Amino acid sequence: QVQLVESGGGLVQAGDSLRLSCAASGSTFSMGWFRQAPGKERDFVAAISGSGLKTNYADSVKGRFTISRDNAKNTVYLQMNSLKPEDTAVYYCALARYRSSYFTYITSDRYDYWGQGTQVTVSS
Repeated sequence: QVQLVESGGGLVQAGDSLRLSCAASGSTFSMGWFRQAPGKERDFVAAISGSGLKTNYADSVKGRFTISRDNAKNTVYLQMNSLKPEDTAVYYCALARYRSSYFTYITSDRYDYWGQGTQVTVSS
């Protein structure tokens, strides 16, 4: 059974930075970050392949967010810079257990395990 535990969320001001972490009790699977704002659907944010060599980003975060991983620590990170109020959401990490770790995945149905979420609030 894979367990994912997110951390690093909080309340910040516009323009600030935060780094989210997702500790996975598993091996080098493809992973992703999604977010869900109140009253909205869960949206793709970023994804990374098992090796970390491939990454993918939503247009809304390109150039501001960076996904990375440390496989020795079984941890995936989401560095978020130049945060905006519209980045406010619950952020979830996800793991694609039953798909090739060579690729990145941008839709939620490709992921098999999810964390509990961490709140990110950006004030203007």
